[in-house]
Amino acid sequence: MECPKCGYHFKGYNNPLPTVDIIIETMGGVVLIERNNQPFGWALPGGFVDYGESLEKAAVREALEETGLHVKLVRQLKTYSDPGRDPRHHSISTVFIATATGMPKAGDDAGNSGIFTRQNLPPLVFDHAKILADYFTSIEETQAP
Repeated sequence: MECPKCGYHFKGYNNPLPTVDIIIETMGGVVLIERNNQPFGWALPGGFVDYGESLEKAAVREALEETGLHVKLVRQLKTYSDPGRDPRHHSISTVFIATATGMPKAGDDAGNSGIFTRQNLPPLVFDHAKILADYFTSIEETQAP
């Protein structure tokens, strides 16, 4: 690779890309967006972490950009790193659970948004079905006597 500013030749590295996904709890369900970009389908709101940005700030920003909701992060669920989780490239996603009030409004690269429960989830892209299964299991575990 070559530096675009000085022309220095250096070895390029093919590193995974850091991303965030947000499980937004509101009105008795979780917010999903329908993607306008490939891969098309329903997904958790989320996206790439900008250089110089914390994971937490990226999660809040992406939630607002894709759903119009101002979220409060509750906790981190887990980090997902399977190299095949995104068909476009290797990404590592840290998933946050957040709360919000109000109805989501699709924005940024989302064509539609909705609130879903475990019983009416649409088919999901990426590994978001696994993420939501882990989320629902974690809720059951915290509610168990």
